[in-house]
Amino acid sequence: MHFEVWAPQAGRVTLRCDGATRALEPDPERPGWWSGEAEARDGSRYGFALDDGPVLPDPRSRRQPDGPDGLSAVVDQGRHTWRSDGWAGRPLPGAVLYELHVGTYTPEGTFDAAAGRLEHLVELGVTHVELMPVCPFPGRHGWGYDGVSLWAVHEPYGGPEGLKRFVDRAHELGIGVVLDVVHNHLGPSGNHLPKFGPYFTDTHHTPWGSAVNLDAPGSDEVRDYLLGSALAWLRDYRLDGLRLDAVHALVDTRARHFLEELSAAVDALAADLGRPLFLIGESDLNDPRLITPRAEHGLGLHAQWSDDFHHAVHTAVTGESQAYYADFARAPLAALAKTLTGGYFHDGTYSSFRGRHHGRPLDRTRTAGHRLLGYSQTHDQIGNRARGDRLSGLLADAPGLLACAATLTLTAPFTPMLFMGEEWAAGTPWQFFTDHTDPELAEAVRQGRRREFGAHGWAAQDVPDPQDPATRDRSCLDWSEPGREPHARVLDWYRRLIALRRGLPDLTDPDLAATRVAHDEEAGWLAFRRGDVRVAVNLGSATAAIPLGTRPARVLAAWEPVEAPGGTGLLRLPGRSCVVLAQS
Repeated sequence: MHFEVWAPQAGRVTLRCDGATRALEPDPERPGWWSGEAEARDGSRYGFALDDGPVLPDPRSRRQPDGPDGLSAVVDQGRHTWRSDGWAGRPLPGAVLYELHVGTYTPEGTFDAAAGRLEHLVELGVTHVELMPVCPFPGRHGWGYDGVSLWAVHEPYGGPEGLKRFVDRAHELGIGVVLDVVHNHLGPSGNHLPKFGPYFTDTHHTPWGSAVNLDAPGSDEVRDYLLGSALAWLRDYRLDGLRLDAVHALVDTRARHFLEELSAAVDALAADLGRPLFLIGESDLNDPRLITPRAEHGLGLHAQWSDDFHHAVHTAVTGESQAYYADFARAPLAALAKTLTGGYFHDGTYSSFRGRHHGRPLDRTRTAGHRLLGYSQTHDQIGNRARGDRLSGLLADAPGLLACAATLTLTAPFTPMLFMGEEWAAGTPWQFFTDHTDPELAEAVRQGRRREFGAHGWAAQDVPDPQDPATRDRSCLDWSEPGREPHARVLDWYRRLIALRRGLPDLTDPDLAATRVAHDEEAGWLAFRRGDVRVAVNLGSATAAIPLGTRPARVLAAWEPVEAPGGTGLLRLPGRSCVVLAQS
């Protein structure tokens, strides 16, 4: 078997494989690369020693059986027999995504256990699951955003074979699989890349420390490392897309931005494979160039998360106004109306949270609505609260407002995304949890969390200890809930809305400019039109009279009993309720 590694600063590189040692030779055609042959098979343990130092795992390791600090293992990617060989892929337009954390989707916290619950998503109407990061990280449980070994799969979840079985089962059921990948930083523990080469640079800094080296000396190989990892996920695991974490932290001053290079490579792979592949970026820049095609001088990502839509919905249904919610909370329905029609709320406007103007306008006549993901809940927006409380906890006494949030998400002109459990108003929180094996790091994370929320008035004892196994256990979904009230009613509402979205072409129309919105901030109602479909939400406590026009209408779905408007064109919608109608 051929082994190779990039280690430009080393004077000697030794391969240790299955107990045998041999020196690698410099590659005469690729400066900084070392290579050699050795006897190996699937499962063989190996690593590299630099200048006679300790044996380190392979930066391109496909498997870390003993965690990030252990030896790597050879993976024969052809060993798995795929049952879903005829999978033709599922494109992003018309999709309904479902964000899923493998470690808490089930109490078992494995790919196989999660695969056993995929029929629930088929019945719900979901088209794609978006897996939170699965790269190896220290310990057993964690969010995954402190992963290392960007080509490998977390062993406690089931390793490479477990991920393949999950993807296989999802594809058999007609569900695409998207993976959340983190290129902007690596975890603080188990990260051995700096010992091999200039994977990071002090030229730029990020919230996590030195930036990934995308533009300093040695960056050609670092970019190839990240590109190769991304393509390997799509090719070797037959994934349908990638979600790119916090791309605003990918600092790149080169003429061709890394994201443009990545999008071109993914499009080329899609053409080679003959199935659609897509990239979804997370960015807080509100810069439409991210999702503008490369041919139009954009970066060419296929979609991005839309936090502005989330913030508008959240402030409208909860009334919260702290931190970045402040600008949205001044007139939440107006903010919601702006995002529904223009994509961004901050499009060059002043952001009080940032203390400056923010964003730039999105050309809604040229940007398809499906390029923005709309959601009312995500792992970030729940888990980064002190207690990890969901909307279902914040609105426990107002299920109608939960229904309104769902209606806005699933009928808006964006690609909707749900966070696991929201479809039945899960009573479990989703909290921040870690399993760091380094005691000093574990204590630093624990105290840092308490300081962060203590500054906002939380008592230390009220902030869950991330290292306490009970914090993770509390965050696991309770699968007995969907079968009983009040959860069953909410689940039925989500299923009905997704069925409407699937059955009514107007609800997947990509034309952002065709959306028309009316609202009354004081009365608390908002209504919008998408083709012949009318959607109305009443967030106030009193019945609202909403003018919808005199065209005949029929009710398609209603949270509370409601009659279609008569000759007056006035819809009388009960408080804290919502309705979807069709006009002819």
